[in-house]
Amino acid sequence: MTSAAPASDSRSFGRAFADLRSGFKQTELWGHLAWQDIKQRYRRSVLGPLWITISMGITALGLGLLYSQLFGASVGTFLPYITTGFIVWHFLLGCLTEGTDTFISNEGLIKHLPAPLSVYVLRTVWRQSIMFAHNMIIYFVVIAIFWGDITTPNYTMTDGGMPHPGLNWEALLAIPGFALLALNAGWVVLLFGIASTRFRDIPQVVSSLINLLFFMTPIVWTTDILKDRFGDTADWRDWIAELNPLYHFIQIVRAPLIGNTTSWHHYAIVGGITVVGWALALVVMRNYRARVSYWV
Repeated sequence: MTSAAPASDSRSFGRAFADLRSGFKQTELWGHLAWQDIKQRYRRSVLGPLWITISMGITALGLGLLYSQLFGASVGTFLPYITTGFIVWHFLLGCLTEGTDTFISNEGLIKHLPAPLSVYVLRTVWRQSIMFAHNMIIYFVVIAIFWGDITTPNYTMTDGGMPHPGLNWEALLAIPGFALLALNAGWVVLLFGIASTRFRDIPQVVSSLINLLFFMTPIVWTTDILKDRFGDTADWRDWIAELNPLYHFIQIVRAPLIGNTTSWHHYAIVGGITVVGWALALVVMRNYRARVSYWV
């Protein structure tokens, strides 16, 4: 009887929530670890973390110019669209791919440092948030260059496409939008991180699906382009985007930042995914939190 009680206690939602509370309180620990990750990645580099910004800028510029010509879109509106989409995608991609490796890569600390598991989750999310902030420099540069195009009321991404209100004070909606992204990043890293310690095939599966997810998500193309190519009879064009959860996550940040029409159904879908995702993550954490140190 005495040995059953602790085992039952360790698999409780109380312990799971206590782990999360304890992790959030150790701000200095996971904040320092995240910053050290970035410094270590660019050790002995002249520009250091600025390479994050430079690489993002080159990618966005090259693909923006290429796809604007392929789709016959205006560079002044299409380049900000692609740039912002890439910045948000890079954050989502980092949380997903590095999230699967969160506990595996921290094996040494987990076995020797008595810290909550949530510390390593927050370390990953905060690291990606720092990189997101670096990449936002590119956004401000692009917006400054194409300010006249992106602030024009009722501008369109393509000829005959949906008119958009133009960049205005609704850009501030990107702040709560990113907060939702970070909140979802927490459960993604926690859920996939624990699952990957037990099933080491998960990181490879995620990596193999990344390219498909990228091209299936409206990042370098828009739903207006599908309409132009296939006409009004192609009702499935909307479902390609709408059934893709990543599209809604990108839109709650990208749309206000470039003055696109902000649809509240994106927030509703992301909110629903947030609730379901955290519920699944807490169940997994409740049942398997104590086993992670053995699995890694």
